[in-house]
Amino acid sequence: MNYTIFYMMQLYAQRCVCLVRTNHTSALLVILSLLVLLPGCLQTQPQSATKQEVLNALTLAIPPAEQKVSQPAPEKAALETPKPYIEKDLWQHIALNLKFEISPHPRLKKRIDWYLSQPDYLLKVNTRAAPYLYHIVKKVEQQKLPLELALLPFVESDFRPHAVSKQQAVGAWQLVDATAYHFGLESNDWYDGRKDVLSATDAALAYLKYLNKTFKGNWLHAIAAYNSGEGRVKSAIKKNRKLRKSTHYWHLSLPKETSEYVPKLLALSYLLQHPETGFKRPTLANHATTTILDVGQEFNFGILANLLEVNKQQLHALNPGFLRHQSPTNGPHKVLVPLSEKALLKSAFYREQLSHSYTVVKNDTLYGIARRFNTSVNKIKLLNDKQNNLIRIGERLLINQANINRSLTVDYQISPYLQQQTPVKQATIEHHHTIVSGDSLWDLSRHYQVPLKDLLDWNNLQAASILSPGNVLILHLPAKQAVEPVTPTNMPTYLDKLENAVNATEIPSATVPNLPQ
Repeated sequence: MNYTIFYMMQLYAQRCVCLVRTNHTSALLVILSLLVLLPGCLQTQPQSATKQEVLNALTLAIPPAEQKVSQPAPEKAALETPKPYIEKDLWQHIALNLKFEISPHPRLKKRIDWYLSQPDYLLKVNTRAAPYLYHIVKKVEQQKLPLELALLPFVESDFRPHAVSKQQAVGAWQLVDATAYHFGLESNDWYDGRKDVLSATDAALAYLKYLNKTFKGNWLHAIAAYNSGEGRVKSAIKKNRKLRKSTHYWHLSLPKETSEYVPKLLALSYLLQHPETGFKRPTLANHATTTILDVGQEFNFGILANLLEVNKQQLHALNPGFLRHQSPTNGPHKVLVPLSEKALLKSAFYREQLSHSYTVVKNDTLYGIARRFNTSVNKIKLLNDKQNNLIRIGERLLINQANINRSLTVDYQISPYLQQQTPVKQATIEHHHTIVSGDSLWDLSRHYQVPLKDLLDWNNLQAASILSPGNVLILHLPAKQAVEPVTPTNMPTYLDKLENAVNATEIPSATVPNLPQ
């Protein structure tokens, strides 16, 4: 009986809830009558539910949305911008970003089987590609092109910069002279841009972009035309249209070499994405192991190698575009060098060519000197073999700024009287900046003290381009700058000092293996 009454009271309480929603006055009368009945129930039935239990039942009967219980506001999670994940292995990065659709075909299977019969193929070729591949991948990505294009030097020449075909196509990208000339590569008795891997990359990508536009966005047609010629692919497409046949690459009648060329690229792309097939994929650090140094004047490889403290043969092997042991008088004067920042700063070349002597005066600090000359404390310490920040009045410090005022074509130990008096171009070092959240083109141009137009040109961007965290921008930063004394007439303002503060230019620390010929 007691439980029956209690159950009825629960139902009665639920009824009260309904009344609350429709008629607050009626609900109040019902609740008061319920409370009047409670004492009698408690007196006649000592073991029945307590008043608190009934009130609890009333509370439980009200849906959560109706309850006006005061609760602490939940703490808002701190908004954190996730850092973009960057693959540590360059080959893994390539494999994850290959986009071409690959459909089964007998010619494709034939090329896959060939690669699988040579499981160590890519391991061997990777040794030749190692100094250049990171730069090529970045060039492809910056132009928003398919990453499969970075694999073409493997398909074209097994990545041999000195390769020459029967049709006189030259270099890792196998460019014929007319195409190379049309897309801006120099070629003379001193220098052949087709053998210069990174310069040839620029020309090859420009050519591929042209072909892709010509074939209305069909990359398989464009790549086939890169191998056999634009006219030949156009004729094959025209022939199939006339016969009302498919114009898909697999249905075109092309020379044997071209009919195997595209499948070779697709097969390599497929195997990179499917290592479970047994095809051995090499590993390579996903950062630059070399950097471009613009010497700014004519140079001899032997002297430059001694100043950079690297092996002459290795330096020349890294720069196969130079056909002699000396650069052309009129350029180019850019060389790829395998140096870490520490090695570069300690090299004789940097100390003698790109550094400036400064005498410490009263109240000087390393930080203040670094700010004055737009460098960093760490660079000054490296240049001067300092283990701490202590300096003394009268101490002479090397600062990484100076004019290049001596020839790199004459060994001064042999002929100390010959000097180059004509002005020379400023030396620059290629620097890679990884974009982080909050970066803008304007801020970066001010940060690195380079014109915004140059920053846009170097990276093929527009002023309104959106920067994606994790992408890399290329900058060509001066290795020396004119040094002006700070006087009351040209004393920089506080804002000028803020604008002129520049972070250290870092050159990735890595070693490069000797290149097989």
